[in-house]
Amino acid sequence: MLKKAAGSALLRDPQLVKDILTAVVAAVDVPVTLKIRTGWSPEQRNGLDIANIAQDAGIKALAVHGRTRACGFKGAVEYDTIAAIKHTLDIPVIANGDINTAEDATNILAYTNADGLMIGRGAQGNPWLFQQIHHHLEHGTPLKKPSNQIIWQVLQQHLYGLYDLYGEIMGPRIARKHVGWYLKQEPALRQQFNHLKDPLHQLDFLNHYFTSTENQAA
Repeated sequence: MLKKAAGSALLRDPQLVKDILTAVVAAVDVPVTLKIRTGWSPEQRNGLDIANIAQDAGIKALAVHGRTRACGFKGAVEYDTIAAIKHTLDIPVIANGDINTAEDATNILAYTNADGLMIGRGAQGNPWLFQQIHHHLEHGTPLKKPSNQIIWQVLQQHLYGLYDLYGEIMGPRIARKHVGWYLKQEPALRQQFNHLKDPLHQLDFLNHYFTSTENQAA
């Protein structure tokens, strides 16, 4: 997308952004939403200008990732631009970037006054994050982490879905990435798992790990 002057490359061409958004909104009968970054680079942080163009073009909601295109996914997320966009726009603004815990979510909502949150990588290997955030916002206290038994039950469903969708050859290969997210605190275990090529071997390996650790915790 970037090499074709599309995607976040458009941040350098506000007039083209306006033309595209205006054309899309006029061409469809459904609400159109948009996701942007805060700018092309820290020196070209024009997210607020692009956000105003989007609202004027008829965009109904805007998600903003708190990094520039040049930053990629490195460095700290900058929430000041998101807060400025929320303060200026009338349409809903959704904050995105480095929302990894319930406390992150609560603090970011308070700081930016955003209407909602968009969560991506923070939920990889932690699908309980949404429940934890909801609990923290409702009660102001952290929710107890899921037990290894619960984690294993969910991970099994995840793996069976991958095997069914991708088959017995590609399924286990793709599973390595997903299991790696669940086991990101266990690098040695992840390395062992990545050598397993058969679904049954993968399931047996993880069943042994989660069963043994659950017994140790008890």
